[in-house]
Amino acid sequence: MSARHFTPGEVDALIPKLSEIMERVMERHRQATALQRHLHEEQARIRDAGGSLVDQRDWKARAERLDGLAIEVRGALQEIADLGGASKDLETGLVDFPGLVDGETVNLCWKYGETAVRFWHGFDEGYAQRKPLP
Repeated sequence: MSARHFTPGEVDALIPKLSEIMERVMERHRQATALQRHLHEEQARIRDAGGSLVDQRDWKARAERLDGLAIEVRGALQEIADLGGASKDLETGLVDFPGLVDGETVNLCWKYGETAVRFWHGFDEGYAQRKPLP
């Protein structure tokens, strides 16, 4: 996370870019999760059947696609970090930026779909403890 403190207005100015990045990362994460689940289920099916032939090309292609999705997710998370934020949840699209509330360093908390940053929480707190900005 960035060492600087963001104002709510500065985070708001980043929301169009954050929304584009987060939409992409959330979709890639969903795809990777589904593909990983499929590969695990296939492994279990093979194990339960006492072993069976696997289409090696298909398996390799799926594994390579999973690797590619992971690379895309890491790249998008780096884009968020380069903006000064820290992604906290890829399923809901949570991103925190360091800010100040009443002189205290806190996380300004933005969630994908929100049009402005309206909440904050302490560094030792999470989404469930979000409080409205003053």
